[in-house]
Amino acid sequence: MDLEKVFHKFPASYTTADIDLIKSAYLLAESAHGEQTRASGAPYITHCVGVANILLDIEVAPSLVVAGLLHDVVLDTPVTLEQIRSTFGESIAKFVEDLTRITSVPQVTRADQHPEEITSPQTTEPLSDSRKNEYVMETLRKMLLAIGSDFRVIVVKLADRLHNMRTLKDMPPDKQKRIAEDTLEIYAPLANRLGIWQIKWELEDLAFRYVNPDEYNKIAEKLATQRQKRQDEINAIIKGLTALLEKSEVKAIISGRPKHIFSIYRKMQRKDGNFDAIRDLRAVRILVDDVESCYKVLGIVHMQFTPIPGEFDDYIAAKKPNNYQSLHTTVVYRDGKPLEIQIRTHEMHRNAEYGVAAHWRYKEKSALISDDYEQKVSLIRNLLSWSQEVEDNTDALDGLPADVFRDRVYVITPRGDVVDLPYGSTPIDFAYQVHTTVGHRCRGAKVNGKLVTLDYQLQTGDKIEILTANRGGPSRDWLNPNLGLVKNARTRSKIKQWFKQQDREQNLEHGKVLIEKEFKRLGIGQLNLEEFLDDFHVRTVDDLYVGIGCGDIPIGRLVNRIAETLHPPELETLEIVPALPSRAKPGDAVTVMGLKGLATTMARCCRPMPGDEIIGYITRGRGATIHRSDCPNVLRVTETDRLVKVDWGTEEKTYPIPLQIKAYERQGLISDISAIISSEPVRLINLSLNNRQNLVIINLILEISGISQLSRLLARLENLPNVIQAIRVRPG
Repeated sequence: MDLEKVFHKFPASYTTADIDLIKSAYLLAESAHGEQTRASGAPYITHCVGVANILLDIEVAPSLVVAGLLHDVVLDTPVTLEQIRSTFGESIAKFVEDLTRITSVPQVTRADQHPEEITSPQTTEPLSDSRKNEYVMETLRKMLLAIGSDFRVIVVKLADRLHNMRTLKDMPPDKQKRIAEDTLEIYAPLANRLGIWQIKWELEDLAFRYVNPDEYNKIAEKLATQRQKRQDEINAIIKGLTALLEKSEVKAIISGRPKHIFSIYRKMQRKDGNFDAIRDLRAVRILVDDVESCYKVLGIVHMQFTPIPGEFDDYIAAKKPNNYQSLHTTVVYRDGKPLEIQIRTHEMHRNAEYGVAAHWRYKEKSALISDDYEQKVSLIRNLLSWSQEVEDNTDALDGLPADVFRDRVYVITPRGDVVDLPYGSTPIDFAYQVHTTVGHRCRGAKVNGKLVTLDYQLQTGDKIEILTANRGGPSRDWLNPNLGLVKNARTRSKIKQWFKQQDREQNLEHGKVLIEKEFKRLGIGQLNLEEFLDDFHVRTVDDLYVGIGCGDIPIGRLVNRIAETLHPPELETLEIVPALPSRAKPGDAVTVMGLKGLATTMARCCRPMPGDEIIGYITRGRGATIHRSDCPNVLRVTETDRLVKVDWGTEEKTYPIPLQIKAYERQGLISDISAIISSEPVRLINLSLNNRQNLVIINLILEISGISQLSRLLARLENLPNVIQAIRVRPG
């Protein structure tokens, strides 16, 4: 047999010695398996080659390809581990041993490696829920036992399962479904956990075809009928985006995204089974050279096309637990239909396709194994410990597949202990998890040896060290939900308890400062806070101040309540100025009391927004112009009968609001500001900069839906490094 035709293209980094090693393993596997065949009648060696080629496609180390070729020889042939060790060395022998351990467990059927031989443990009938959970648990436990030594073994196991799924058509229907269910419950989530999306997607689609063939065929047919039209649209979109980026001198590679049937099915389930409601059937991917270019492309796209609110995700700033990084946004394209766009670097794309395998280079020298790899080994060992703890707990088996792979973060202390936290946790959450005193005195943190901000979202495998003060307590800013400094309710409770124990006068004074600062930032004038006492179950304004000061009453709740209850006052005079129309339909923005169907426009001079006290002026031929009650142009009007009471309507609209940011100049400042704005459901209308020595003054106009949203946005902007102040610009 011509071995050059047996294997796919070898990675360019493979040496002649690497290729010779793989060929030697092939010859041993071919000889050992001899006349053995698969259910299809094909020689068994075809399965070994199939596994090896999958591993070659994701460019793993040569030793793993060899392990893929030899993964069944110890279990199914006279070849021993000692023979493999003497011929191929200790490392490869250990891989084969671990793979054998996974398969040869009494409680687990041989279906893991040999679907052609699968039988239920005691019966041909479908497994009961409890027995199925035991089967899943045992499979997972034995995998963890193997990968506790070197978790690269699991990649070979995933490649083995993928090739079995590709050849599943040769099995009886009942066995097809059972193997497919195992794949969806165990192997696809595990591939996702390791970030190997190339394998994850294919496993899911292949398994779904057998688990739910009716739905699979239905979606496949719909995709097929629309394929040519969709492809033509994608080609036109790629051409248009390419021209747009070239004009901005951005080097990028743009391509359409393949559609995965199982992913479409899950999205349909979230949208009441509506295929037409899936927005990302039209999707493109933009690859650029660096992170800065990612955000630059995002800005260009959002300036050219209207973003769809709530459809933006920044997985670069906050990467997923499996280390996936990318920018996701959905915009309304020129044809008026949604278009999903992914923006990432070439390195991020390689990591997205190959996951942790992308970091395993082709030589086996221990010096080349990264710290990231060692940290992931610690994670897996922690999962192993968990599995041993629940081994005899039958209650823990219920709902296992969903629970085992839920989003958690596993971080490492300086001593090497593993701490389990919810996804999104920050260094402050970690500090309080270690000890309450450590949390109170936390002043900074190092992650993987580098200083990070306290709002940094911890990632699995991070090694974290908390920097503490000798005395003192937590900051009240930690309780501000807009700053994202605390994720866990347990952490928040401990912080609140600390402040409750502090002096009442101190909390009262701090509460006053917080309210005054927030009102000034939002452009809210003086208010009678007694109107809101019942809303927060306090007797006096001082009690309200104390509640704000100690954190029992979040400042955001007060802002939201104020925004709901503001009413327009009586005004005597009003000067008319040019008005800027709202993007809302006429009459939808506000309610004009006593009049129906009257068109309204927002005054350009003061730019009112929901939550502001407002009043209307009846113009000649333009309906009512809406002004803030504290607008400086509220002057001399003699025609008082043209003044009307107005109130904000119930439908949420957006309004152009001027903001100002003062900051000390630094590299990346504008990029950080743009990232925050892009992550919020707001639209940038205008931006201007003014440099004064090392001070930068940035004036913005954003379309914002209300004061609550404004409060959150300003808090996030003001929390950026070097930002002195972020406020709403008051009229005049």
